[in-house]
Amino acid sequence: MVWSAPSRIISLDLCMDWILAHHADPAQVAALSPMLKRYPIQWIEDGWPIHDGTLEQVVELQPDLVLAGQYSALLLRERLRSLGYRVEVMPLPSTLEQVEAYERRLLDLIGRDPALAATAPPPTTLDERAPRLLLLDANAIGTGRETFEHRILEQAGWRNYLQTPGLVRLDLEQIVSDPPDAILFAAPEHQALANRFAEHPVLRRAVPADHWLSTDNWRWQCPGPWTWDLIRQLNQWLD
Repeated sequence: MVWSAPSRIISLDLCMDWILAHHADPAQVAALSPMLKRYPIQWIEDGWPIHDGTLEQVVELQPDLVLAGQYSALLLRERLRSLGYRVEVMPLPSTLEQVEAYERRLLDLIGRDPALAATAPPPTTLDERAPRLLLLDANAIGTGRETFEHRILEQAGWRNYLQTPGLVRLDLEQIVSDPPDAILFAAPEHQALANRFAEHPVLRRAVPADHWLSTDNWRWQCPGPWTWDLIRQLNQWLD
């Protein structure tokens, strides 16, 4: 079936909100998800319509395209499909190569040229002597290998300080005895008890203040064209 460019798009989750707000004409969007109200972001201005997540309101808005992530709003999207609404599920990328395909598909779905998708910066040759970066999250959790974040670090030319796969519970004594060359702590704007590990004075002494790096926390939450900005920023810190 050939679809015309949609004019009443609805998003069912936060990552869809972001990529849609980044690329769509606001006049095309009937409503973004209620998640945007719970997790506002500075670059999405006030004024975008937001639905309440109920079947009744989504049907009332009469969308011609509903966008959902792989694991979001399962019952709602299937109910909408059973009622004849067009629902497109977009799994989030798990590799850097998939980010470009993800963005191209979104552009195609909303009736824009897929060629407008941003391209990845060229990979940096990973040197075994490259500095080791610890990607530190809240609650003393670090990000290890075989993760999307690990691929970002390597693409930017860093070595991951953690060699075990997945999310890792960090040990302060081990880090102090063998400190990383730098720590990236993408902290939320609002401080919480979950951030106390990063504020520990022993850890702060182990890694000099000018080797604590910071990026916008939101850029790590959902893959998208902003992923390339992260890679460029991380690479610049190597210079």
